[in-house]
Amino acid sequence: MKVLVIGDIVGKPGRRAIKELLPPIKEEEDVGVTIANAENAAGGSGVTPPIAEELFGYGIDVLTSGDHIWKKREIIEFISRESRLLRPANYPAGVPGTGATLIEGPDGTKIGVINLLGRVFMEPVECPFRAAKEAIKRLRQTTSLIIVDIHAEATSEKLALCCYLDGEVSAVLGTHTHVQTADERVTPAGTACITDLGMTGPFESILGRKKEQIVERFILQMPVRFEMAENDIMLCGAIVDIDSKTGRAISIKRIQRKL
Repeated sequence: MKVLVIGDIVGKPGRRAIKELLPPIKEEEDVGVTIANAENAAGGSGVTPPIAEELFGYGIDVLTSGDHIWKKREIIEFISRESRLLRPANYPAGVPGTGATLIEGPDGTKIGVINLLGRVFMEPVECPFRAAKEAIKRLRQTTSLIIVDIHAEATSEKLALCCYLDGEVSAVLGTHTHVQTADERVTPAGTACITDLGMTGPFESILGRKKEQIVERFILQMPVRFEMAENDIMLCGAIVDIDSKTGRAISIKRIQRKL
């Protein structure tokens, strides 16, 4: 079973990349399931119900998120009833939505997906390590194929989670920093890992935003309205090949595809 996991979709350019690049990638690579982080899909911050439905329509099976999931208030009611859109599992009890879900691949194989939020330089949420263990315990009653999206700032925290879950999940994949890392690996215990999948959006930018506005903010330290960049659009992510019987990762391959 090949699972494609796509890094942070940023704004309209990122959605365009999904629309135009996802179908040929899925066909060429024989992808069975597609997961993507969509927390920046609406103008670079948040996601709306119509945009989530748009991305599902392009062939994404599960959307994960992170610290920007609540930027658009209209998502609250939608996420309460749509299990294919995840919010981090380590938000406090009572928060709308779910942090883990089960989907079915084209051959009937069940795949579990867990979304977590890091705490280093991030919001003071509950422990992602403990939340992961709780979600894994539930999902393993149905499947051994489990994909984890850890939306976090610090590389060390993402790697620590991979070590902590080694052999218990099929993959631990980082999002949030928008820069694809070259540290992909499969551990001897069968867990694929990469600390950041990268950004799906405009690379003639600073993390998806117009360069001059970001530079101005750094220099003047004054509030600046950050607008979406539009050029040099790419789709970034990774394909994890998983043994459907054991849930162990066989390989992980980084993807960078230009529009």
